[in-house]
Parts: sequence; structure tokens; C-alpha cells
Amino acid sequence: MDREIREFYDRGLEEDRLRAGGTGRLEFLRTQDIVRRFAGERSRVLDVGGAAGVHAAWLAEDGHDVLVVDPVPSHVEAAGALPGVSAVVGDARDLPVDGPFDVVLLLGPLYHLTTREDRLRAWREALRVVRPGGVVLGAVIGRFASLLDGLRREFVQDSRYRDVVAHALETGHHLPPADTVWFTTAYFHRSGEAAEEAREAGLDVVGTFAVEGAAGLQSNAALDAVYADPDRLDYLLWASRQVEQEESVLGASPHVITVARSVAQVTPTR
Repeated sequence: MDREIREFYDRGLEEDRLRAGGTGRLEFLRTQDIVRRFAGERSRVLDVGGAAGVHAAWLAEDGHDVLVVDPVPSHVEAAGALPGVSAVVGDARDLPVDGPFDVVLLLGPLYHLTTREDRLRAWREALRVVRPGGVVLGAVIGRFASLLDGLRREFVQDSRYRDVVAHALETGHHLPPADTVWFTTAYFHRSGEAAEEAREAGLDVVGTFAVEGAAGLQSNAALDAVYADPDRLDYLLWASRQVEQEESVLGASPHVITVARSVAQVTPTR
């Protein structure tokens, strides 16, 4: 993991963001919704890049056998302390396990692997360890995420933000200055790009799903008001499902998840 990416996650901001309100909680709830549809019951789950276990925790509570692989030792220590979760240090491109797993989650690594070659290696490693017919779910950040974030937050007060956004729009590479609190170095995918990578790696793509979708354009305060009202929250999640595979919504979503299956009769070897 690049130094600036490791330093960003060492701050602990991501764990707090997903557990708090606003768009972070929306991302968490919608990711949980999508994963649960494909996880089956009492599955063996490999959570690659699972950090301190923000998703592993509820997966274990759901009855799954969860193993977290993460490159940050402090994340591995925290995840491994969760009930029903084990954890090891490792790299998505060269997994330290052999499987077979029923479900492999790539909910973090793909957008920090900034070359296509490295992302294909991560998809192929997931294919290697998932059982025949098993499912792989890969999350990526949408190409327009920083553009849209600038409409909701105060980043534009820094004159450098526009150049960062323009570069990401043109190349997919999000390269923030080191002295900012902006999201760290990442690759931003076009809506169909992750599915292309999964197919090239040898997986059979089931579909690509908008995570936050249009709901992610709301302010944090507006979303927090929704979370406080069970009926409004139920409608938000229902409405998000209705258009989660619409191409126009995929383009506007800060995150998308591509779901793919292994169709191989024999688990690939290294």
C-alpha cells in the first residue's frame, strides 16, 4: 500500500465515516443491502481489504464465517478481535489464503489499485479462491465522485480542487495534494469499467449496482433526517433498489458494486 494511502487510513476516518450519518451511512446501508442479497446463508466469506471489520462485524452476526485480509496490521488486529471474525495481513493481488470461499468481497482494494494490471490481479485472485459458482462483489468509486462532492462540500474553497477534479474526470486518477483532508489517492471507474475488468479476469458478471445512487446527492443533514424516520428510510432504500441498475443512476453514484460469479469447474491455480 502506498504511504499516503496508509497514512490516510491510519487516521481512522473511514471507520467513523461509515458508522456515522450522512452519505457514509448511506453507503454502509446500501452496501449491506446488496451484499446480503448475494451472500446466501451461513457462507464462508473472504473480506479482502476489510479494514477493521466494519462489514465483517455484521456479516458474522448474520451467521457467516468471515475472514478479513487487509494490508494494515492495526486493521487486522481490530478485525480479528471481533466475535466470529478472523483476520490476516495480506494483499488483494497475492492473497495469503487458498479457499474455497462462497463469497469474496473486494469492497476497498479496487479503487486503490491505480493500474488496470493490478486490478485484474485482484479480480483473478478472487476468482482463484472462490468456489465454482461462488460470488465476488467488487466496489469502485464512480468517475464523477469528486465533481459531485464539490457541489455538496466546501472543498471548492481551495483553488486546487478544480484541477484535481478535472484530472480525475479525464484520466480516472484522483491525486489530491498531501496537505488536504480530501480522499486519498485512488482510481475512479466509469460505470461499466469494473464489469469489463471482472470479465477480462475470467468471471461471469451478474450486474453492476449503484450504491448511493441519486440519494447520495442529498446533504448530510437531509440524510440524517431520513435516518431518524423509519418510514422515510424504508422508502429511500426501496427507491434506491428500483433504479440501482439504471445507467444514468450508475453514472451519478459515488460508489458502484459489480457482482460476478465463478463459472469455472476447477479452482484456478496461481
